[in-house]
Amino acid sequence: MAEAVFHAPKRKRRVYESYESPFPIPFGPNCGPKKDFKIFHAEMINNNVIVRNAEDIEQLYGKGYFGKGILSRSRPNFTISDPKLVAKWKDMKTDMPIITSKRYQRSVEWATKLMRRQGQDENTVHRLLEDYTKPLEHPCVKKNVEIQVHDELNSEMVSKMEGTGDRENLSVMNGDSGKSEGLEDPSKQSDLLPDSGQDPRTADDLDEHVVEVTAPLPQGHCGKQDVLLPQCGAQPEDSSRQVGLICARERGPDAEYVLVEEAMCDVSEREDAPNEELAQKKKLICRRNPYRIFEYLQLSLEEAFFLVYALGCLSIYYKKEPLTIVKLWKVFTIVQPTFRTTYMAYHYFRSKGWVPKVGLKYGTDLLLYRKGPPFYHASYSVIVELVDDHFEGSLRRPFSWKSLAALSRVSVNVSKELMLCYLIKPSTMTDKEMESPECMKRIKVQEVILSRWVSSRERSDQDEL
Repeated sequence: MAEAVFHAPKRKRRVYESYESPFPIPFGPNCGPKKDFKIFHAEMINNNVIVRNAEDIEQLYGKGYFGKGILSRSRPNFTISDPKLVAKWKDMKTDMPIITSKRYQRSVEWATKLMRRQGQDENTVHRLLEDYTKPLEHPCVKKNVEIQVHDELNSEMVSKMEGTGDRENLSVMNGDSGKSEGLEDPSKQSDLLPDSGQDPRTADDLDEHVVEVTAPLPQGHCGKQDVLLPQCGAQPEDSSRQVGLICARERGPDAEYVLVEEAMCDVSEREDAPNEELAQKKKLICRRNPYRIFEYLQLSLEEAFFLVYALGCLSIYYKKEPLTIVKLWKVFTIVQPTFRTTYMAYHYFRSKGWVPKVGLKYGTDLLLYRKGPPFYHASYSVIVELVDDHFEGSLRRPFSWKSLAALSRVSVNVSKELMLCYLIKPSTMTDKEMESPECMKRIKVQEVILSRWVSSRERSDQDEL
């Protein structure tokens, strides 16, 4: 058997982010005892491990690339905004989602059907939707108007706002982070249109979102995921006045407010031109989103157990009760019978500095990335087998020469090397010992690189010699 030759990982041509950390925990020489160690929260839902909190999602994926967004290819950055409309209205300088009128009507239809399934009568559904989706005055959403909030003007208005703060009610829509500094949460809450299969959230009454502003508000900063939400109510008699901005947390697709592009007809043109020649002008109208879509981070069972067992930075709950390490080991084995074997390999390669991902799309168990998928292409496609000291046992995937050659050809065509990872357990190890993750201490690992023999290449090498 020849010795395998190491091939350097192939770096991607375009990299759009910087590398932060291999794990979502503080470590290294700069990490002292006072460094915060955060425990992330996950839930077991339908045999899947789901992370809901926005900050936890950012930390888990940004540091170690654990999991994937349920609505995205990998990084959970799904948005309901239409890319064409975002490019069209790029001069708007807004972070609010911009969607088409057709898509907004589809959201209204989904909300209507959901409320009907919950037993609401037609009159109640119609009244709630009509009140919830009415357009909100938004002077800043004009195509040729650019809102500029200057720092000098903001600093001048801070003192004025402090004096008139008692006369103004500022409503803030927070995600999971609680209250923002300097802003009060509304004390009254009204009925909320239900979300798509998720826990219902409370919403402020429509009147509480109309803010009377006598002067531009200072621009606030609430963190990495904070956005500036334009106020949806301004004095109609002063259209030239600059619009204040309220700081609100937005997690992208679950935005409370959206900008809808709708067609508007000019009254003067309507009198002069026939109906078929009316000039259709587009305008952005601020409305509340009646059917919000939430994106969560889904962890594989191997990733979830590694965060719990190896790093100790994740707590998994089932029906609001935390699951212990031994319980998770048993439950994951029931959900996925091959979990013990695949996790041992995952734990081994993660400890070596690789970022393992599911290799289902290439017919293997794991794909090994250097640093993470945004930086390098996967270097190895891994098949995992659990054997005894004599390399005997019931194989998970018994290969024939034909199937093995086909899998090798697939790996070569996608510029990856096929690796056979053998987990060698002692012959004296019993099944009862395998019921605890402590059995990994007695497991040995042997890696075999499988390469296809090309006769023409060998002949050319001999000719050179």
